[in-house]
Amino acid sequence: MVNAVVWSEFRHERTDPLVAEIYPDGLHKVIADALRKSPEISASVASLDEAEHGLSERRLEHTDVLLWWGHIAHDEVDDAVVDRVQQRVWEGMGLIVLHSGHFSKIFRRLMGTPCSLSWRDIGEREIVQAVKPYHPIARGVARVFPLEKSEMYGEPFVVPEPAETVFMSSFGGGEVFRSGMTFQRGAGRIFYFSPGHEAYPIYHDDNVQTVLRNAVAWAHNPPGWWADVSIAHNIAAPRFGPAHQTP
Repeated sequence: MVNAVVWSEFRHERTDPLVAEIYPDGLHKVIADALRKSPEISASVASLDEAEHGLSERRLEHTDVLLWWGHIAHDEVDDAVVDRVQQRVWEGMGLIVLHSGHFSKIFRRLMGTPCSLSWRDIGEREIVQAVKPYHPIARGVARVFPLEKSEMYGEPFVVPEPAETVFMSSFGGGEVFRSGMTFQRGAGRIFYFSPGHEAYPIYHDDNVQTVLRNAVAWAHNPPGWWADVSIAHNIAAPRFGPAHQTP
């Protein structure tokens, strides 16, 4: 069983009536419910205003994959929690960063770049294409699927070159965007997936939900944690016998 935690700010849903109508119990609840459709995933939720943002050391120790959604309160995330999450990713915890989480402290730190992009929010159509349709994250997902209302994210997306680009999106203005990319940091697998603006019912979409379930399964690191990943081990030189003497 994969232990997944869906983290969200849970702010828009409590202040914006439009968002509350789409995600009355929080978008993290909708995502967690979608994950639970897989019998191999146990999903719980956490949010910004909980003690330690719901991400205590003990909880993270038992988290296999963390999903992160943030937008308007990136700066409110405590650096100590960011340190904690970063260490767990290095040790092997999977991390799935969603939509505007590209500007989160944790994603920018792990990428080491500004993670900036171009954007436009007019509720336009997004066409998502699986450019690696045989990748595990794209399994069971339509090769091309529309999201009728979405926020445009466009290149340049200032992140390091990904290990793989699984999805590409296109928009009415001619923009394209690498909307699904994988990275590796330490022992941890990272997947960034851009569709997911809070004002549109994107996380109710069947293809999007399948992507998220697949991503959790892909990011899971069953071999176990690399607990001493941050330690530089001094390896003693081996002791050999006397040098071989040739006659």
